[in-house]
Order: sequence, then structure tokens, then C-alpha cells
Amino acid sequence: MLLSKKTLEILRSIINGDGTDHYRSGPKLVSFFNQLGFNDAYGQGFPSRWAYTDDRLQRINGTPELDKCIKMTFAVIDFVGEIDTLDQLIAQFNQYMAFDKWQVIRDNEIISFKRLDKIVISKSQRESSEIQEEDFLKQTFDVNVGKLQLDANISDIVKYRLCEVEACIKSEAPLAAIFMIGSILEGILLGVATAYPKQFNQAKSAPRDKTSGKVRAFPEWTLNNMIDVATEIGVLKQDVQKFSHVVRDFRNYIHPYQQMATQFLPDKHTAIICFQVLKAAIYQIGTYRYENR
Repeated sequence: MLLSKKTLEILRSIINGDGTDHYRSGPKLVSFFNQLGFNDAYGQGFPSRWAYTDDRLQRINGTPELDKCIKMTFAVIDFVGEIDTLDQLIAQFNQYMAFDKWQVIRDNEIISFKRLDKIVISKSQRESSEIQEEDFLKQTFDVNVGKLQLDANISDIVKYRLCEVEACIKSEAPLAAIFMIGSILEGILLGVATAYPKQFNQAKSAPRDKTSGKVRAFPEWTLNNMIDVATEIGVLKQDVQKFSHVVRDFRNYIHPYQQMATQFLPDKHTAIICFQVLKAAIYQIGTYRYENR
């Protein structure tokens, strides 16, 4: 089976399991791929998890080991009590595999493949503006900071902070994770607004000075302003806007008295929702910038 680069990216995201209960750390990824014939060891100098997984998938693409890899990824025994989650992941992956004319089939505990005669694209429930939290969290997004087309130095900082977010969530530090997620999203959207100043400034929801009536300078915009305008002009979709309410207020929670007043006590689930919002935003912004080159 030979899959396209895009399909492999989606497979990589599912294997890595960022922001989910099926998260694989570096050592777990090494163990996973060593079952496919590699002889890797985890230690100093180990690459980023996404780079490592991308490299290993590219090496086995077009070989029987890729088939085995996909079967391991969707192994039913790993989703006991979460069969709906497994079926959602398979359905999502199949949307991309369709372009390679392949389909994953689950028959009870058996994972197999079906060769398609033509590309069949079905409308996904996730495209609906009425998407529910459970469905939103089940989506897998290709987090590629490079597609944001930011300054190289800023891109490096964003990548570093994404790793920090993962560490915070894993270490049961949800409030710290939300602060970091809010700052990343705010910085990325400021970069996008700077790249498309006309579209952002002419949007109906652009914030205006109460005295002059003029649109405020970008540094004076709140994250709430950025998200609303980005959604209005099509940079972001409504799912990000809908589930971003906690991220929008992240600056308020930095102040202990404000947190006390609102009784805001985030847990790991809250942080995971926020992280999913960030990943969805990165994916959607990257897609928008690619389509509007």
C-alpha cells in the first residue's frame, strides 16, 4: 500500500495521539516502530516526536510494514470501552485514504483494507456548525507550524511552546497549559492579521475606538477580537470560534483575584479542549494561507 504525503501526515497525528488519552511519548513511539522492524533507541538527541514518526512512516510507505502499522494504530484491543472513538478515527482517516483509493474496514476485532475503484468523498458531520464537543475532540489535525508562513524565529518559538503545552497537560498543570495556549494563539493570529491587514481592518467585527470610530491598531486587539474577525473573513471556521471561550479569557485568569472572582478552576479536560482549539486553528490558518498564496 502506497499512501500520499497528506494521508501519512494524518496517520502520524493519530499515532502520536497529541491531546488525547492515546498520547504516545518518545519512548512509546520507539517501541511502536521497533515492532515494525526498526531498531531504535530513545535518548539524548532524539528528534521531535512528529519528525520521528514522519520519517518512519515514509520509510515503510509502500511496504507490507505500512499495512501492519495501520492495523496496530487501530488495534481494537487498545480501544476497549472506546469503540466509538476508534470508529470516529477510522472514519476520519478514511476521508484521506479515499484519495489513495483505499479504505480501512473494522469487522468486530479485525482490521482490514478495501481497494476502491474510484475516489469517494462523503460529507462529514464535522463540517456542520452544530458540531458537538465530543465530535470536536475526536478530530485529528495536522499541526504544521511551517504552513503558517510566520517569521522563522517566531516559528521556532511557537514549536517550542507547543512542546511546553504538551508537557503541562501531561504533568497535570492545566492552568499553565491554558496560559501557554492563549499566548500561542494570540501570537499566531497577530501574525496572520499583519499578513492580511486589509481583510482584518475592513471586517464588520473589527474593534473600533469609541471616540474616533477608527479601527484599533492590531496590538490593541484582544484575542476575542482576533478570533471573531478571523472567523468572519474565513481564516478560521466556526468550530474554533465555538470552543474558544476559555482560551479567549486566558489573560484574565493570569490575575489571581480575577480567577477567584470567576471561580475558574480548569482541569485536564479543559486544557485538552483548549489545545484542540489551538491545533484546529493552526491547521485552518495553514490551509487558508496555502489557498491564498
